[in-house]
Amino acid sequence: MNNSPDSLHSIFDHAFVGISRALEAFTPRMTPRGVGSIMTVSIGVAKVSGLPGVGFDELVKFPGDLYGIAFNVDEEEIGVVLLGACWHLHAGDEVERTGRVMDVPVGYGLIGRVIDPLGGPLDGKGPVPSTQRLPIERPARPIMDRAPVTVPLQTGLVVIDALIPIGRGQRELILGDRQTGKSAIAIDTILNQHDQNVLCVYCAIGQRASAVAKVIANLREKGAMDYTVVVVAEGNDPPGLAYIAPYAATSIAEHFMEAGRDVLIVYDDLTHHARAYRELSLLLRRPPGREAFPGDIFYIHSRLLERATHLRDDLHGGSLTALPIIETEAQNISAYIPTNLISITDGQIYLSPTLFELGVLPAVDVGKSVSRVGGKAQRAVYRAVAGDLKLAYAQFTELESFAKFGTRLDDHTRKIIEHGQRIRAVLKQPELEPVSVPEQIVILVALTGGLLDSVPISKVRDAEKALRKAVADVPVEVRKRFSSNDKLSDEDRKVILQVAGKAVAPFQPQPVPEPKKTS
Repeated sequence: MNNSPDSLHSIFDHAFVGISRALEAFTPRMTPRGVGSIMTVSIGVAKVSGLPGVGFDELVKFPGDLYGIAFNVDEEEIGVVLLGACWHLHAGDEVERTGRVMDVPVGYGLIGRVIDPLGGPLDGKGPVPSTQRLPIERPARPIMDRAPVTVPLQTGLVVIDALIPIGRGQRELILGDRQTGKSAIAIDTILNQHDQNVLCVYCAIGQRASAVAKVIANLREKGAMDYTVVVVAEGNDPPGLAYIAPYAATSIAEHFMEAGRDVLIVYDDLTHHARAYRELSLLLRRPPGREAFPGDIFYIHSRLLERATHLRDDLHGGSLTALPIIETEAQNISAYIPTNLISITDGQIYLSPTLFELGVLPAVDVGKSVSRVGGKAQRAVYRAVAGDLKLAYAQFTELESFAKFGTRLDDHTRKIIEHGQRIRAVLKQPELEPVSVPEQIVILVALTGGLLDSVPISKVRDAEKALRKAVADVPVEVRKRFSSNDKLSDEDRKVILQVAGKAVAPFQPQPVPEPKKTS
């Protein structure tokens, strides 16, 4: 290497020429920065002064890389919802405008990941890969962009698929008291999408860390994380994170929907979301209304759920199905938040604590549950085999209450009750064990055909397992009609009944041979 003074001089000269050229090309520009200061800080919120140009919902930056959302924009001050721990903030600290709204990373890199509402990883797998971000608050699709809901979303739960069908693009509320199995229905629905080409987003709002960990463990064990994104705002997180969590999760889901995919999103649960919003609103001195909730509580949920839809084919035909969960107190479905959500959604699945205590799981009260999309989003084969099921079950529940008084029953009434008991036994289903469409059809055909009426109640579960195995014996051309929109012919029904009859025969009581007469 040449270390002569001449060569060093030439290197320095070359460097200085490059620097001078860069300085000549650089034109200093003035960039305005909006800077204010903190007036007061309390749990989850801060009052800020000195940002006159800030807009509603704009992101502002605090010391320590903490962000907040401008919530109250008043003349003298701004009420900011904080999106993280605020123990290090003090009155007088500097606050800076960002000029953008809150957004979240989106894309296929999020699938299989557990993230917080800001897009940060919670699963210890490093940064979340993403090349695109979307605002968490986005306008719902206009009516002209939407198509009718006609394709079913199979939950794998017989009671829902047969009696309260859910369509892709529908919003179906799951409500009931604490510990009645609301989350279990949503998790079973996610597990059942493993072969349905449906992506899932599970949004946990204000849940205990242990409960969320259990859900994630179940999803991992069953292989459901391969098509699921989990967004978590834990119970000990600031209320601001719980408030933005469902909006962030919906933007992630909308990205897939706009790419033409079918997506299922679960909000678990919106009770905690409403309480977080109430807490923030009261801290920011917004006037309380009914049950201490602010007047716009209906709007925060309606603008969230209105984003669930089925898009037209020329807009790639994707769909976003929403399953919001809400908790009732003492079975009071006429409380403020439950009635709000019942009026926003396209139907509800009500879980009864009485049925739960009786061991009828899932504890779906068929009488109080409804799907306003109904048969439009149900395969023709279901309509054929489950058409009379709801009526028969309703008759049974009414007659059962009379039978408890010990009244004498005629044969016809006794048959209705015995048939209803078999319906209830079939509608029971263990957690984390979704049933496929062909298996459901064979079980329902056997049930409506009266094959299970002679099976003792204690053996109905075993007979059901035998029917599920017997699906393989149903001819392939008949099974194809299960997944298409073709109706079952009488011949098809006969074939299924024949197969089901063989499967159920070992569980039916065998006739006792008459004793031989002796001469």
